[in-house]
This record gives sequence, structure tokens and C-alpha cells, in this order.
Amino acid sequence: MSTVPALFRHLVDDASMFPPGNLPLPEAVPAHRAHAGTPYADLVGAFITSDEDLMKVAAETSKAGEVPLTVSVVITGGAGGIEPAVRYGDRSPDIDVTAIEVRLRDEDDLSRNALRVVRACDDCLDEEIAYVEIGLAGAWERALDVVADAGYNAKLRTGGLDASLFPTSDQVAAFITACLDREVAFKCTAGLHNAVRHTAAGTGFEHHGFLNVLLATRASLDGAGLDDLRALLDERDGETLATTAKTLTDQQAESTRRWFTAYGSCSITEPYDDLHALDLLS
Repeated sequence: MSTVPALFRHLVDDASMFPPGNLPLPEAVPAHRAHAGTPYADLVGAFITSDEDLMKVAAETSKAGEVPLTVSVVITGGAGGIEPAVRYGDRSPDIDVTAIEVRLRDEDDLSRNALRVVRACDDCLDEEIAYVEIGLAGAWERALDVVADAGYNAKLRTGGLDASLFPTSDQVAAFITACLDREVAFKCTAGLHNAVRHTAAGTGFEHHGFLNVLLATRASLDGAGLDDLRALLDERDGETLATTAKTLTDQQAESTRRWFTAYGSCSITEPYDDLHALDLLS
């Protein structure tokens, strides 16, 4: 039986090679493998790599002679980069590409860009999952409509190396609501290293907490409005959030994770330490 509750199982995708972690590839792949031997193994999801590093990741995995590495591939070249990454995954015995993540280009008509991405996915995806990073500028909801109609998933950037990359609580609440209204599952990326909303001491950036986002997703599923979601996203008391999380049944937790599927973090130990401190892990 897993020691990781259903609400957090395979929640944290390993983005250790991405900023601000920037772990070198020869260290990142063995470190990811090492998580499998820990008590919190079931907290960890896929290994995230860019398409530019995909072949290097496969080569590093091959050196160890172990089972194929489950990877999610961040596409750097737009829609045209999707098929080469997927086809390479099909051929390689060392990696198992289970998902691709692609960001819409910043242009006036996001929905047209989304349609290009959707068509590229339609042409080459079989069992792989596609996460389309919509962004929250312009007519982003129209782009989300295109993604929803095609049956793919969405991706929300929740932070980065600049304050402008951190969406407000209003924006996150609107995104969650829009996804659930359209029955679109989503993942998050960047800025969610910690469980609870906080102000980073070194930068002053306002970081969302992954526990806040989980509970806001649950509340939206239960019919809560934007004001209630905003209040949950703004909550800074970890004990309050933990108490709420402990009241969820396994069925509620699994339903929540059906829609908020995962988030990418350059650290695995930080979310583990937070959950342990909040008494949310055995």
C-alpha cells in the first residue's frame, strides 16, 4: 500500500534540469531514478526534459541499463517540434514518452495558434497526452475552446524567474474555472515548489502553493465561485489548508487529481518536506 495519499500521488513531475534548479543531466537522471527507492516514491511523476535534450536523456538512461525512463517532453520549437519528439520516443528503447508539453506562441490570434498545435498532435499522438500552455493574455479562453474541442489538456505557468510570470489569484481562479467548465484537465509549471502560498524571501515574488491549487480545484468541482477560489488561493495558513485536505475522501481526492493532474518542480524534496511538516504524509 502506498504511503502517499491519493491527493498527492504522482503529483510532482521532476523538472530538476529546468531553472532555477538547473541540475546537470548526468546528475538529474540518476537522481530521478533514486526517488523510486524512497518512502515518498509515489509522490513523483514523470521526468521532464526539453526536446533539445531528449536524445541526451535517452543516452544517459541507456548507460545505466535500466528500464525505460518515463518522460514528458517540453517542445521548444512550436507545433513543428511535436512529431519529431514523439517519433523519437516511439523508436527509443530507453525512454517512454508519455506526454508532450507545448506553449502557444505569443501572437494576436491564440486560437489559430492552438489549432496548429492541435492538428500537429492529431497527426502523431497515439496514447501520449498533450498539455497546451495557453497563457492568460488576450483571447486565451478561445484558445482553450480549441484545446477542449480536440480533447487535449491545458497547462498553466504559475511562476518563473520574473515577477511578471506569476499570475494573480484572480487569474488562477479564472483558469481553473474555465478548464473545469470545459472538462479540460490541466497541469501547472514553475513556482509551485511549496505547499502553501508565500512571499519568497530572496525575490519578493508571491508564490502560489500547490496545496492551495489542489483545494481550489476541489472547491470549484463542488460548485464554489471565483471569490471562494480566490480566498483559497490566497490562504497562507498551512494548518488551515492541511485540515481541509484531511477531510477529503479518497474519492474526492481522486476526482480532484483527475483534473489537476500534476505540476513540474525542480525540487522533489521541498514538496515532500512541506507535506511531511503539515502531517499530510505518513
